[in-house]
Amino acid sequence: MADYRYTVETVIVDDSPMDVFLFQPEGNGPFPGIVLAQHIPVGHTGLENDEFTLTTAQRFANHGFAVAVPFIFHWWPKSESMELKKQESRDDWTLEDVSMAFNVLAGQDGVDAERIGIVGHCWGGRVALLAACHIRQFRALAMFYGGNLKKGLGEGSIAPLDLVANIPCPVLGVFGKDDTNPSPGDVAELEAALTAAGISHTFHQYDGAGHAFQNFPNPERYREAASEDAWDKVLGFLDTQLK
Repeated sequence: MADYRYTVETVIVDDSPMDVFLFQPEGNGPFPGIVLAQHIPVGHTGLENDEFTLTTAQRFANHGFAVAVPFIFHWWPKSESMELKKQESRDDWTLEDVSMAFNVLAGQDGVDAERIGIVGHCWGGRVALLAACHIRQFRALAMFYGGNLKKGLGEGSIAPLDLVANIPCPVLGVFGKDDTNPSPGDVAELEAALTAAGISHTFHQYDGAGHAFQNFPNPERYREAASEDAWDKVLGFLDTQLK
């Protein structure tokens, strides 16, 4: 039996409707919150069919966090190809989406707006890093194997790697040593940039794990032992920073 309440709220971002999936633990709170940035979903449909992201949100909610998951691919028809969505994605759009999700979560009854972090996997790992570079209200950042750190998306956008000095909170990074995007070299560059900026951070890197090693619906990529160890570490980190 679930120990959380689940709703979907539709908001308007620049005239485009965006669904925000909300999970809140049972009880009155106030609860710490997490904005969960989604990975590249399987197929081209909405969050309601993204088993990994919704199960991840449920697991956080069962641990005592209120969670908001914005459907950041609302700018295109759901039937449009994911390849086109990736090519046309813009960081300014993404930041609007995350900012809106933060406001929706912070405005929920029973949520402590002063204790909200951001978490993301894969594409969402980059989104989480990018958002923390721009949105000062986040109190923790946990990024899982976010790639494309050295380029901005959309005209005039700056690469997240060049913005890390703006991050207002401690950072947890989780990576597979067999990944190519981000590669171990990319991870080293990110760690060096955080160190140079004086941003508190802890990185965990796993042998025998590649990209998306927490993605249990994909048995070729999923590495159960590494995934569960990473779960323990991210929950401990978020408990410390937000609870």
